[in-house]
Amino acid sequence: MAKPAVILVGADKGGVGKTTVARTLLDYFGAHQTPTRAFDTESPRGTLKRFHPAITEVVDVTAVPDQMKIFDTLGSAEAKVTIIDIRAGLLSSTLKALNDIGFIESAKKGQITFSVFHILGPSIASLQEIAETAQYVGDASYFLVKNHINDTSFFEWDPATYDSYFKQFKRAEEIVVPKLNEMACEQVEVAGVPYVSFVANKNDKNEAANYSFVLRGYVRHWLGNVWGEFDRVKLIDLVAPKMDTSIRQAG
Repeated sequence: MAKPAVILVGADKGGVGKTTVARTLLDYFGAHQTPTRAFDTESPRGTLKRFHPAITEVVDVTAVPDQMKIFDTLGSAEAKVTIIDIRAGLLSSTLKALNDIGFIESAKKGQITFSVFHILGPSIASLQEIAETAQYVGDASYFLVKNHINDTSFFEWDPATYDSYFKQFKRAEEIVVPKLNEMACEQVEVAGVPYVSFVANKNDKNEAANYSFVLRGYVRHWLGNVWGEFDRVKLIDLVAPKMDTSIRQAG
């Protein structure tokens, strides 16, 4: 029986596209037929839940009863992959709470597969976040995600300074999420459906829709590039090593 896998998606800085990355992860695992559930910590009204309502629950990750909903059910949940979309400003405090309850120790012992997707912005403050999280992440797989959600120039830091932060992690990988065409991004937001549904021209009721062929093409190409990054770091092998790793085309 596969051990449960937990993926934290977060940052202490807002506006860096955390939920965008969480959405691509849910689409990716869905395409690989890997049972996945999600928790949206934008309580009381979540953004992730709007796009993936059937598998997402909105929680207050700072509240003990909601922490119990997530972590007390890891072994019994049908979905063995749990994605937690952490609200802006709560990544470090959430990791500290996980350390306090013994979750980090369980991950170190190999009882849980634990990964952190740390979404970075273009400022030095993002590097300082790495120092904050390093003390709690332990042996977790750590993904530094450079999310190009706009045309801002990213990551032009002094290489020595950058390395001094990044190399604090034993198991660290970089992932680059390219920019999605603005109009395509806007239309997916308006449709309120997963990226794979938009590409497949399906609405929120899984019925045929009338989305633009051109915009669907942009989303398909972009999503393929994002999934290519997930394939490169062998994400499926990490969370579900016995699963078939063949890529299924979106739409």
